[in-house]
Amino acid sequence: MPVWVTTAGEAAERDRSAIESGTSSRVLMQRAGTAAAHEIARRYGGRLAAGVAVFTGPGNNGGDGWVVARELAAMGAVVTVIEGLPPRTADASAEKNDALGVITQATAAGEAGIAVDALLGTGSSGQPRGELGAGVDALNGLGSRGVAVVSLDVPSGLDATTGEHSDRCVNADLTLSFGGIKRGQLLARDRCGKIVALDIGLPAPADAGSHSALPMLVDEAFVKHRIPPLRYDSHKGSRKHLAVVGGGSGMAGAAVLATRAALRSGIGLVRAIVAPDSLAAVVGAVPAAMVSEWSDVSRASREIDGWADAIVIGPGLGKFRHARDVIERILGDSTLPVLLDADALNVFENKTDVLSRLLAGRVALLTPHPAEFARLAATDVKTVLASRFDIGQELAKRLNATILLKGAPTIIFSPSGARFVSPRGTAALATGGSGDILAGIAGTLLAQTPDPVSSAACAAWIHGRAAELCGYVRGTTLEDVLYALPRAWNETSPKLRDPVLADLPEVHS
Repeated sequence: MPVWVTTAGEAAERDRSAIESGTSSRVLMQRAGTAAAHEIARRYGGRLAAGVAVFTGPGNNGGDGWVVARELAAMGAVVTVIEGLPPRTADASAEKNDALGVITQATAAGEAGIAVDALLGTGSSGQPRGELGAGVDALNGLGSRGVAVVSLDVPSGLDATTGEHSDRCVNADLTLSFGGIKRGQLLARDRCGKIVALDIGLPAPADAGSHSALPMLVDEAFVKHRIPPLRYDSHKGSRKHLAVVGGGSGMAGAAVLATRAALRSGIGLVRAIVAPDSLAAVVGAVPAAMVSEWSDVSRASREIDGWADAIVIGPGLGKFRHARDVIERILGDSTLPVLLDADALNVFENKTDVLSRLLAGRVALLTPHPAEFARLAATDVKTVLASRFDIGQELAKRLNATILLKGAPTIIFSPSGARFVSPRGTAALATGGSGDILAGIAGTLLAQTPDPVSSAACAAWIHGRAAELCGYVRGTTLEDVLYALPRAWNETSPKLRDPVLADLPEVHS
């Protein structure tokens, strides 16, 4: 089942659609609270005997909390509810009345093994104040003493759309998100702990399948379904050929990383085409690759056109005087699928009309980080970061190319308007050369499948997952990420149990 990534407003619209389709708002509340209670019991069952403290607010998020309190009490837990403010909605009031017979109310939490944050939901913004602010402080105090803190939908104090928050925001160990994933959760993973999306019966967006559909979360099932299989009788030709053009003077390492990542991603043959003074370094570092020079552009272009199934241009290419001439010659001599990264994008700063002509008639994937995107789109990094879920749509359409906007999370934009979000990865990838590894992974898939959107989405997920498998951030190098790639490609996680839609791990620090 697709998992959609929404703003606060889009999440509310999905709720409205369910209600208009015949599911009452109170039934949605009961589904959310019941699903949350069972997930809490499954994950923290050993703590139930120590008691549960549920902090409720005045809105429907508080109503979800009253349902959780009742359900956990029915499982035998001693549940105390600390009411920040009384319910202000009919549904929340009704759920409070149903729960009062089986729970205890108090003005402060006593001993507890689990604390549930139901103070503020997706509709809130700004810093919690008054009784609600005091509730946030109390929850964080419990968390600092080892109590498991579970937030319903979003940690109170976190903006569900932007991820913005002050110091007065709940630090959750687990966030249970109803119906999908919120943008703010992905932008503030350190506040959310583990993120688990729970199915509460919301219909798919009205425009699902259209160009204006909500962004879709990339998960393991998505990746496994789209990775082209390598048959037992495969050979180096059927596994395809990739050309990597880069490795300018003093930057052989970028071409090495991209080439090694391609080999660890299943490519049959890879040829690194580099500057003359990078030749020896690449030959020594990647003996399995073929290596040649791009100083003779005509020869290099002929080698690519008559041999490769896809081209990666950019890793360590550099900003030398004739870089754009090299790119234009290679692209002009063939219509092979191409991935452009780093300086292969920078040379077209404010020149998307030229780039559009060069990409016409071919499968193309662009993999900029925010600064590279800003240069290409004639904007600034602050704007890119503030609009990362949406900003690539117009440029992808104008260039008729898939755009992978790197970051946390990574967003993939297709020319048709579809968007995909890869939430995997750690800060171990925040280092020079990480993008070169991603280029090698994505270039391999681009050679093996005609679909640049799937190539981009799967590559981003695998790249991030390999970093997660390294465990630590400090002390992890890109060598570790490369060595983790085989496991990332081949691991199979247990199937998610209903009603779990997605299960994102806590980020490493």
